[in-house]
Amino acid sequence: MKVIIINGPNLNLLGKREPEIYGNTTFEEYFKLLKHQYSHFELEYYQSNVEGELINKIQEVGFSYHAIILNAGGYTHTSVSIADAVAAIKSLVIEVHISNIFSREEYRHHSLLSKHCKGIICGFGMDSYRLALNYLDKN
Repeated sequence: MKVIIINGPNLNLLGKREPEIYGNTTFEEYFKLLKHQYSHFELEYYQSNVEGELINKIQEVGFSYHAIILNAGGYTHTSVSIADAVAAIKSLVIEVHISNIFSREEYRHHSLLSKHCKGIICGFGMDSYRLALNYLDKN
């Protein structure tokens, strides 16, 4: 099963940025653990701070990969274009957030992506990604 994790803006700073919210582990370190734990998946990772690059990647893989685990970061709440890209593809998309977006600022409580996704997982730290992979593993 081909699965890609796509992370949006500022998630390249995991392990450095606001560790009280996001933890002390870099995503690259965590991704190594995921690849080991889910070695039966073809698991890839992509990150960009640029909206258009995220859209390009979603369109590139969205017709050939089984699933996309998408953490669009701040674009979750602002990008109609990323939402449109998710709506246009055939791959299953699971929306993921490290923090509980509903316990944060009011503007973070609304996702433009969610209605186009299979589900949303938030608030479990980096384990939000693992929970998405667990779902894929069982379905």
